[in-house]
Amino acid sequence: MSVHTHSKTEQFIELEERYNAHNYHPLPVVLERGSGVLVWDIEGKQYYDCLSAYSAVNQGHCHPRIIKALTDQAQKITLTSRAFHNNLLGEYAEFITAYFGYDKVLPMNTGVEGGETALKLCRKWAYEVKGIAKDKAKILFAENNFWGRTLAAVSSSTDPTSYTNFGPFMPGFEVIPYNDIEALKQALKDPNVAGFMAEPIQGEAGVVVPDEGYLKQVSELCKAHNVLFIADEVQTGIARTGKLLACDHEGVKPDILILGKALSGGVLPVSAVLCSSEIMDTLHPGEHGSTFGGNPLACAVAMEALKVVKDENLAENAQQMGEIFRAGLKAIPNSHITEVRGKGLLNAVVIEPYGEGKTAYNICLALLKNGLLAKQTHDHIIRFAPPLTINEMQVKACIQIIEKTILEEIGA
Repeated sequence: MSVHTHSKTEQFIELEERYNAHNYHPLPVVLERGSGVLVWDIEGKQYYDCLSAYSAVNQGHCHPRIIKALTDQAQKITLTSRAFHNNLLGEYAEFITAYFGYDKVLPMNTGVEGGETALKLCRKWAYEVKGIAKDKAKILFAENNFWGRTLAAVSSSTDPTSYTNFGPFMPGFEVIPYNDIEALKQALKDPNVAGFMAEPIQGEAGVVVPDEGYLKQVSELCKAHNVLFIADEVQTGIARTGKLLACDHEGVKPDILILGKALSGGVLPVSAVLCSSEIMDTLHPGEHGSTFGGNPLACAVAMEALKVVKDENLAENAQQMGEIFRAGLKAIPNSHITEVRGKGLLNAVVIEPYGEGKTAYNICLALLKNGLLAKQTHDHIIRFAPPLTINEMQVKACIQIIEKTILEEIGA
């Protein structure tokens, strides 16, 4: 009698399903190793990574310089808490503020913590500098935003998956349409508006690129109304879109800048909020913090991760490879692809329904079989965001896999 034995992949997935919360729906692959733009599963199969951990691995998997910074510092001291000074926080603060052109930084760990920090700073500034009456400050958000899943983040969400059965919600939040200057003008007539938080390109919404000039008009309108423009560059920042920041495409400097993900090259959670002294100095001891924020290990890693971005000209490479990537996607002979959009190496294809009950998830499963990892967002959009270290030969190899898969899965 033969006994069915599960593959190693099935065993690992079953173990996770049994003991871990079911708050994600991953593709059925178990990864164990990565280098540059490539990853390998536990069966030894190689894949092109076209997700980059949602743009956290811009510098490529296990970049040797970043790993060296990690291991060197890990042998000295990793965490002191902010109850004491450490020898790297000041150096890091000076480095990152000069790097992005701001007065002050508040270091945190995750992207969503960066968002929460920015909102607290905005409210504090609204009451102590702008002079809004107590508890009257309003913060505007763009429709279809995504910046995490804390209660504040879901309070600003328009996605039922994010907010259903998690109320009551945070007061003082208002949502306006994205890429709609008239809607912003109307909302800014309210003198209690303190800030407007938006992604320069909406990532989770499906790589939605606003009209040219939108960000510039947003910045100018906010300045005219003494409202803070808060740019959520957690996914779009650090060279992903072909500039150091996505806001740089329009020469816009946000009042508050939120960074995360690639700030550590995907090595550990590091986020940061940057702004002027006028805004940052409204915070006083005990009013905000984090046990791990500004830890020496994170400081060492973040400085090296940012140095790699400049030393290896990753923004320029993202710009050039992105153009080749989009051209390749547009050349795929398939009538079901209705749109290709993006900037730099943050790109997406929109695929209209094809076949009964099939969605972009089915294409992602087929891509997986053919050696490329990508993830759908919503039912009809696939995001492609490989590490920024990718070269032209690798881009073309990815395009070949994508074209082959789409023609196999959907037909011409």
